[in-house]
Amino acid sequence: MVARVIPVDPFDLVVFGGTGDLARRKILPGLYRRFSAGQMPRESRIIGVARKAMTREDYRAVVAEAIGEFVAPERRDGEVERAFLDCIDYVAVDVGGDAGWSELSALMREGVVRAFYFSVGPGLFGPLADRLHAHAIADTDARVVVEKPFGNDLASARALNATLAAYFREDQVYRIDHYLGKETVQNLMAVRFANILFEPLWNAQFVDHVQITVAESVGVNGRGEYYDRAGAMRDMVQNHLMQLLCLIAMEPPFRFEPDAVRDEKLKVIRALDPVRSDEIVRGQYRAGATTPAYREEAGDPDSLTESYIALKVHVSNWRWKGTPFYLRTGKRLRARTSEIAVTFKEPPHSIFGEGESWKENVLVIRLQPNEGMNLRVMIKEPGPGGMRLKEVPLDMSFAEALGGEGGADIPDAYERLIMDVIRGNQTLFMRGDEVEAAWAWTDPVIAGWEERGDRPQPYDPGSSGPEDALMLMHRDARRWREIRD
Repeated sequence: MVARVIPVDPFDLVVFGGTGDLARRKILPGLYRRFSAGQMPRESRIIGVARKAMTREDYRAVVAEAIGEFVAPERRDGEVERAFLDCIDYVAVDVGGDAGWSELSALMREGVVRAFYFSVGPGLFGPLADRLHAHAIADTDARVVVEKPFGNDLASARALNATLAAYFREDQVYRIDHYLGKETVQNLMAVRFANILFEPLWNAQFVDHVQITVAESVGVNGRGEYYDRAGAMRDMVQNHLMQLLCLIAMEPPFRFEPDAVRDEKLKVIRALDPVRSDEIVRGQYRAGATTPAYREEAGDPDSLTESYIALKVHVSNWRWKGTPFYLRTGKRLRARTSEIAVTFKEPPHSIFGEGESWKENVLVIRLQPNEGMNLRVMIKEPGPGGMRLKEVPLDMSFAEALGGEGGADIPDAYERLIMDVIRGNQTLFMRGDEVEAAWAWTDPVIAGWEERGDRPQPYDPGSSGPEDALMLMHRDARRWREIRD
């Protein structure tokens, strides 16, 4: 089945940091795929902005190289590629000065959507916003996209929000978290709120616990300096895992629209209990046979930064009181996988006798790899000889069920989110008060282990993390799901 494509209005998208890694890997290839699918109008333009002096043709060569490297061969077409490159322009700009801004202003058109992607460090948000307004480039309908990290703590997040608020209204600011653009994450809301099957069971009366896992098999990969300042808690839990937790735990919004959805997510964050010290496990990977230790990659032999964290989290509201949420994320783990597993309670009475092995019903929402959902249920094992129970999966891979071979027609997260920016749809973007509430919960957790002088526990690369993370579950008579591709 081919995904239905609804074209957006023509636009001018200015990508600050247009020669950077994010632009090359995600933004530009994603826009090409939307152009190829017919969703990006040919009248649209993408204007790369960076400090380096280069011609329009030079930048088009950079874009062509990015398409060649990050777009699958079966998605490429020479004629389409040439038409896409005709939409590309470039301006060299001095962020802290006035050079290049007049040239950028002259390129902007009237009567089309104007969007500005800040694919740069947070320290440049203020200078960019100031110059955009000083040169009358950002109009009252302009949209600005900002990447994480959105602050390093509550104080810095508030400062960034205040900086943006000095130049843009909240409905102009799009704080992007690419996890929210994943097909499975959005399907989670569809499964919950478009089907009567699950929502009556989606509460503490029927759900035993929820596991949210984001595991990476790689190390910090050249991001050691940044990562050592952030750690797994700031880099992953405060944003990605928090957003997944909110979508699992939130109440049904009155309508699927931006503020209605984000109001419900905010309520979940504000309902989170403080995390006790015995409900946190932090780890740091050792050197492996062929891989360096975290401290070596981070460039700090005495680093106390966690490359792994597991937490037991409680949502104190009517729906979830008593149902724990277990979160874990880490680097150099056994496999790259992201999933949400909702484990339901056992039936109140078994009619099949004590000898039959029973396993919980588990709804698994896979985010990567191979996005999809899997519901594990009990059935009768085929054959004579009485009633023997067997666990089987009801499996749906989105690539197979919806997108054709390889999921070729399903846009990736960045593609979808950028198109939502052009449409003016903020549903899948974080609001300022939501970001601040997440930091308000996160900061005391970090401050607690710093005050106690806790040290991260070493773990082997290619493992499932520190041993104490297993005990976090075992003492509750539960166990983590196996990390695997």
